[in-house]
Amino acid sequence: MSSYPLLNAFLTILWFFLWVLWFMLLFKVVFDIFRDDRLSGWAKAGWMVFVCVLPFVGVFVYLVARGRGMGERDLRHAQAQERAFRSYVQEAAAGGPAPGMSRADELTKLAGLHDHGDITDAEYEAAKAKVLVS
Repeated sequence: MSSYPLLNAFLTILWFFLWVLWFMLLFKVVFDIFRDDRLSGWAKAGWMVFVCVLPFVGVFVYLVARGRGMGERDLRHAQAQERAFRSYVQEAAAGGPAPGMSRADELTKLAGLHDHGDITDAEYEAAKAKVLVS
């Protein structure tokens, strides 16, 4: 028989999840401090010192003072990521060059595909003309 009662196991699990919740909140606040473009470097440093030296008080004061804007900043960040993703997908679907590839790289890749017989002469000429036009 175990000497660790069920209630103690429940309390241990509760404390563990509260501890995980605390760290999630702490990291959320730290990421929000660094994500906010309207804060100056000194203000970011001040908030970080406050959050690191007095973590419980610092996090709760931050939530009271700047908590309303956290959701707005998260929304703006998510919208910017969505716009960037959509732009990338549209560029890729349009057949634009891959990020970091020059025209010479694209032509080299096309020549390799043509030499291996993966594309026909007509496809090679059409793709080459498309690369040279863009």
